[in-house]
Amino acid sequence: MTFTETLGFIMLFGMVAVIFIGFPISFTLLFLAIIFGGIGLGWDQTFNLAYLQIWGTMKDEIFPAVPLFIFMGYMTEQAGLMERLFGAMRSLLATMRGSLYLAVILTATIFAMATGIVGAAVTVLGIMAGPMMIKAGYDARLSAGAIAAGGTLGILIPPSVMLVVMGPTMGIPVNLLYSAAFGPGFLLAGCYIVYALARSFLNPKLGPPMTSDEQAEAYHEMTTERVAAPVWFLGLACLVVIAYVLIYGALRLTGLPQLNVSIGSFEISLIAAIPALLTALPYNRNAYFRAVILGIAPLSALIGFTLGTIVGGLATPTEAASCGAFGAGLLALVYGRLDLKSATNAARGTMITSAMVLFLAVASTVFGAIFTKLGTANMITEALLAIPVGDWWKLGLIMFIFFLLGWPFEWPVIILVFLPIVLPVVEKLQLGLSKLDLLLWFGALTAVNMQTAFLSPPVAMSAYYLRNVVPQWSLLTIYRGMMDYMAIQVFVLIMMLMFPAIALWLPHAVR
Repeated sequence: MTFTETLGFIMLFGMVAVIFIGFPISFTLLFLAIIFGGIGLGWDQTFNLAYLQIWGTMKDEIFPAVPLFIFMGYMTEQAGLMERLFGAMRSLLATMRGSLYLAVILTATIFAMATGIVGAAVTVLGIMAGPMMIKAGYDARLSAGAIAAGGTLGILIPPSVMLVVMGPTMGIPVNLLYSAAFGPGFLLAGCYIVYALARSFLNPKLGPPMTSDEQAEAYHEMTTERVAAPVWFLGLACLVVIAYVLIYGALRLTGLPQLNVSIGSFEISLIAAIPALLTALPYNRNAYFRAVILGIAPLSALIGFTLGTIVGGLATPTEAASCGAFGAGLLALVYGRLDLKSATNAARGTMITSAMVLFLAVASTVFGAIFTKLGTANMITEALLAIPVGDWWKLGLIMFIFFLLGWPFEWPVIILVFLPIVLPVVEKLQLGLSKLDLLLWFGALTAVNMQTAFLSPPVAMSAYYLRNVVPQWSLLTIYRGMMDYMAIQVFVLIMMLMFPAIALWLPHAVR
């Protein structure tokens, strides 16, 4: 082992030790990179390398999508769309056992496609659903796990900020990485739902259905809310658009003859359909009708247009993110929630979160470049390739290492520091897949693996978010609940290792 390779190992272990102590990650990475780079490579080469890496990161066309997607998430949260969505789900599912578990997970799944901000999702779900679950006599452990696990779906299901950062790091298109994450994300949400409902049906005390009084209260809340005409108009228009997009998408994916409808004729038919749908307004006192039109359709249309254009290759992530941010602001305006306070809160949250992610991306890029230049990264790659086991076992070992790293570290460190180290090993694995399919599959596996970072102590930020808004649940109860759902994550990860088509079917369909 050469002197520079030894310095690289010391730098890596020093990073782990200093972060464990509690120092800020970004400053730690930059400081260690410059100090050890200066000692091993010389100060001139270190500063030149850092300058080139920082400039290259700033010129990346994908990273501008990060603050736009973050703003979209904060604006939808400030607009109260998550509260409306949860209220709609609660009204539609009120008579079922475990209805609140189902409402929480479905709300989290849909809202995850509008924002990748885990903290906001867990906090809002905790504020809305926590007191209701306690009042309805729901099991505290199962309830806490459902909220925490459901809230973390935003880091996996597009438009996840993590996937935006992962794409350039792995050198693969973000739109294909997005499409590869949909299958695992929906499978994971489905497993959450099956687990919670199965527990509720086997033991009704864990998740009793809403009482008649609670159903009447929920129905009354939905039917007595006064809603302005523009909101009805928007909801009905979104419903028409969703129906059109679903039919068009189904025809495209199945290969059947597509509708020969031009944009002009579609716009004309949409304008003609809305007045006809407005005749349904005499029935707007019906809670189910209002739930779909006011709580589900507008947010679903926003998600469909934003993610549909990315996955379909019609727009770049940055272009779609800008349209999504504008659409979220428009929804807030129509719902009457766009004021100076909400706009200020959304802008402040966007600046803080974006600064953290982008500064960490720059620092990690510099750290990784100097670590590679010292020669330690190549040494680790060669050591992993030389392990006398099959390629499937090597992939399993990498996933296990990432799983362990998720306990002390959050996803940015793993994606931006450790992922580039093992990427050359992954590219050389012979698993019967093309290089692009292999990287897409590995990216989806890593994304599911990284979701465990939000549910695994001692970091497990979801637990602290939830504890702050639902103090009736102890931290131990929340941890126990999260561990149940983390076992489901491990199960889904194993299923993805066994069946790569879970992640690859949609990329193959849209390519």
